[in-house]
Amino acid sequence: QVQLVESGGGLVQPGGSLRLSCVASGIIFRINAMGWYRQAPGKQRELVASITSGGSTNYADSVEDRFTISRDNAKNTMYLQMNSLKPEDTAVYYCNAKWDNFFRVELVSWGQGTQVTVSS
Repeated sequence: QVQLVESGGGLVQPGGSLRLSCVASGIIFRINAMGWYRQAPGKQRELVASITSGGSTNYADSVEDRFTISRDNAKNTMYLQMNSLKPEDTAVYYCNAKWDNFFRVELVSWGQGTQVTVSS
C-alpha cells in the first residue's frame, strides 16, 4: 500500500518554527485526504490539521493561526509549517493519508512519526 515517511522534527525553543514533511510513495490510485496527527505521552492521538484533495483545510483549535498545512500533489508530499511553537506542542507527529486503491476501496496509511520537542 501507500508508504509514508515523515521528517523535519527536532528540538526547538518556544516561539520557534519547524516544518514537517511527509512523502507518500507506492502505487496510488488517488489520495483523498492527508493529515497530521500528534500524540504526547499519556494522551490520545489527536488530529492537528488535515487537507483534502480539493485543498480544503481543517485545524485543531489549539494550532489554528499558528500552523499551516499544505501539499504538493506532483511530489506526493505534505507539509506542516509550525510557527510560534509552545511547549504543549511537544509530541510525536504522524502523517496520515486516506487513499483509494485501484478498486476504489478507501484505505488508511500512517507514517512512523517524527518527534517534535519544544523546550527552553
